[in-house]
Amino acid sequence: MNRALVILLVPVFALILHSGCVASGLKDSNEASIHLEAGSNSESKLSEDEQMGEKRASSISMAIDNRPLSVEWEDSKAVSALMELLESGPIRIQMSMYGGFEQVGSIGKSLPREDRQITAEAGDIVLYSGNQLVVFYGSNSWAYTRLGHIKDMSDKELRSLLGSGDVVVSIRLNEGKE
Repeated sequence: MNRALVILLVPVFALILHSGCVASGLKDSNEASIHLEAGSNSESKLSEDEQMGEKRASSISMAIDNRPLSVEWEDSKAVSALMELLESGPIRIQMSMYGGFEQVGSIGKSLPREDRQITAEAGDIVLYSGNQLVVFYGSNSWAYTRLGHIKDMSDKELRSLLGSGDVVVSIRLNEGKE
């Protein structure tokens, strides 16, 4: 008889415990909704911060062999550090062809790294090893920190500009912008 009682009571206790878990889960869902709503306000704050970062990054100009380029810069610690470096004046980077798909040159100073495994495409501007600027006219997969992307140029135009010999990259802050 004791065995029969245990067999009957085990499912009852399991049902009671399960209903307690479900109620607890509902409480957690409500908390998640509250956090999500609070997060919405901070998301709009982040988008304002992102807009400010985009505005700051748009004040950087880049040219390759004196040809001005339209670049969409990332909103990142590395780009912010690059802007700080540029406050003391423009930089010129002697680039060298490498691998048949990129130009590489030393920035002369290390910038903050946020390396991620990516497949860089033509037009991508990345940081390698914290102190090397890389501009792609082909494709390569590696761990890089994204800095920006050259806009308004086809892969063919990029290959023509970057794939025929070493180049000089000039980067500066635009006048009158902070």
